Parts: sequence; C-alpha cells; structure tokens
Amino acid sequence: NGPSAPQPGAAGAAQQQQHQLIINAQYIKDLSFENPHAPQSLRQQTARTWERAFELSPLKPEDLDRIPFPLLVPNCPVTFMEHKRCVVHIARRSAEAMREFLGRALPIDLDTVIAGAILADVGKLLEYENVEGRTRQSQRGEYLRHPFTGVALAMECGVPDRVCHIIAAHAAEGDLVKRSVEATIVHHADFMSYLPFKNMKF
Repeated sequence: NGPSAPQPGAAGAAQQQQHQLIINAQYIKDLSFENPHAPQSLRQQTARTWERAFELSPLKPEDLDRIPFPLLVPNCPVTFMEHKRCVVHIARRSAEAMREFLGRALPIDLDTVIAGAILADVGKLLEYENVEGRTRQSQRGEYLRHPFTGVALAMECGVPDRVCHIIAAHAAEGDLVKRSVEATIVHHADFMSYLPFKNMKF
C-alpha cells in the first residue's frame, strides 16, 4: 500500500472553521482600490481579527454554535452565532434602506457597517470561558467587557478606527460617546436581537 493521503492538521481545520464563522464577510467589498498602498483589505482585516481572537481564546470555534449569546439572559435559547448572524443581516438591510431613502442627506458607508456588525462581539471570545460544561464570564471578562477586548483585537489587526469605534460603542458603554451613523445602526441592530430575549421569561 502506498502512503496515505496527508490529513489536514488541527491548525488547518481550525482555520477552516474560523473562515466559516466569518462567512458574512462576503458582504464586504474589497476596499483596497481606495488606498492602493494599503497592505490589507477591510475584509482581510476583519477575518484576521476573528483568527487572532481564536488564537487567544479559551473557546473553540464550534463552541459558538452552542453557547448562549448573552449570559445576562438565563436559559436563553439563542446561540452566539445565531445572534451574530442576525445582527449582521439587520444592520446590512437597515443601512441599505437608509441609503435608499435618506442617502441624499445622510451618507452611510455600508462596508463600515458590515465590518462593525461582524466584529462587534469578537471580544466575547476573551470574555467567556467554558468550565465543566457551562459557559461563564472569564476573569479577564470581569475586568474587560467585550467592547474593550474587541477593540484591542481589531486594532492589533489593522482594522480602521471608524470600525473600531463601532465595536467600542455598540453596547451600553457607547451611550457615553457620540456614535457615528454607522455605529448607531449597528447598536440598534444589536439591541433588536437582544432586548426581546431579555424581556422574555423562559
């Protein structure tokens, strides 16, 4: 018998899972033509931020299809990934409608909205951990909520400040700053997918 075909290593398999998790990045246009000297596109920076988060996280990619998206809602039936995908789609469609009806008076950068929506909760990979089969807030998460760790990850990966602003301002911490138009859209998209569950009884 000849040698068996090489099997993908753990790192390669994990990378494939990570790219599946950030599949919504397909909605981001390649912005490299706007700055011919930019080494990476916004799409690549967004993907790299998720990859970096997994490198530092105690969670595995498959955990995100299982863990609840808010630890603040006991017994919440919605997973992290279901919430994330919903927020991306709400933000994208809202931005498109606003551009259609208000675009003459209100410029909106759709790529910034989408990248911000994809990255808004990336910091939760450093805020959460699994212990004995249960998801809880990590010690790091007790000191730094996900808007802070999310911005740190994104800045390390070269994500533009306009997108980092969305990560920083999408949650309650953003009530203390003046949100950009794009950050306002993502903020409301996030809470549209959160508040109904917060107010339910399970």
